[in-house]
Amino acid sequence: MKVRSQKYSSSVKNAYTPAMALESTTLDTTAQVSTRGRAAFGATAILAAFGMALNLALSALGTYPSTQTVPTLLGFNESGLPGAPGRILDFLSYFTVLSNIIVAVVMAMLWRNPDRSGSLFRILRMDALVMITVTGLVYWAVLAGGVELQGLEHVTNTVEHTLVPIATILVFLLFGPRGQFRLSTVFAALVIPVAWALLTLVRGATISAYPYGFINVAQYGYGSVLINIAAVAVLGIVIGFVYFGLDRLLSRAQRAG
Repeated sequence: MKVRSQKYSSSVKNAYTPAMALESTTLDTTAQVSTRGRAAFGATAILAAFGMALNLALSALGTYPSTQTVPTLLGFNESGLPGAPGRILDFLSYFTVLSNIIVAVVMAMLWRNPDRSGSLFRILRMDALVMITVTGLVYWAVLAGGVELQGLEHVTNTVEHTLVPIATILVFLLFGPRGQFRLSTVFAALVIPVAWALLTLVRGATISAYPYGFINVAQYGYGSVLINIAAVAVLGIVIGFVYFGLDRLLSRAQRAG
């Protein structure tokens, strides 16, 4: 009986060891990816938050005098403490700032829980990707040539318009999370950008100043500005479909692997 017990134990061990080893390897790999993913999410959140915090401090303190020369664009506030509220409101009016804030929030949420899901989160995740991509593309394609930077503004500008967009896209491609986007997510993600555009137009009509030249109603009129906004919205939809397609492809590749 003792010999049979030993033989039986040995056969069971031999029979199950390969499967157990494969499962153990899979779990180890998953754990490593999860650890690296959390680190990437956290690092991107910190990067975006750093750029925003530094930019906000520079704006609130009025560290550098405004180089703005177009009277219907933001940037004309009193110097010193009296002008701080206006400078802070102007800071918060930029699409770049909003997109970086959303990236920081979404990445921080993923750092806390890499498997986070839910309808609202899926929309925010799409918003983070689409808005920060639009930020980078529009800045370098349209706005960069007319920007004059001083001192630490070179740092904040590089972080907001280059490093955060690149990091956000790379983290999505490498760590996901996968399989969260639906066709409806692409269109639902338009709510925040459209709300920003409407608030910008309302504030602009009130103070006669706008954050960007392509939405400067005082200079181009509502017809041209609405066309520009529609063009950016279409660009956002196209980018959203690209991320939707990538999410599907990467999800299938992950399941196949």
